[in-house]
Amino acid sequence: MEQKIKVDFSKEAEMVFDSLKNNSTRSKKARMIYGAVCRSIELIKNDTHHGCPIAKNKVPQKYVKLYDANNLFRVELPCYWRLLYTMTNNKIEIVAFMVDIISHIEYNKIFGYKKR
Repeated sequence: MEQKIKVDFSKEAEMVFDSLKNNSTRSKKARMIYGAVCRSIELIKNDTHHGCPIAKNKVPQKYVKLYDANNLFRVELPCYWRLLYTMTNNKIEIVAFMVDIISHIEYNKIFGYKKR
């Protein structure tokens, strides 16, 4: 029996997702990012390891504390945005939990990358 993948959003990711959706009629950039997030969600439902895994020692403590994220995957989106998600496996279902949808600048801050 094939297990179904459920996708949930953190409050922060949901707010960004809703904002992108609402602005997609007025902004080409928002439309591109929103569309890419929607496509990524479908790809993740079909392949839970769709994104690039982030090394466990590089997972920001913010996500470990807030979401108990002991694994983290990154999906690159248009305009240098990133979709970050973690996988949980309770006995009933697998959940892809979207922890953040962020710009490249925010991504660099969270992961401690310095500007060149």
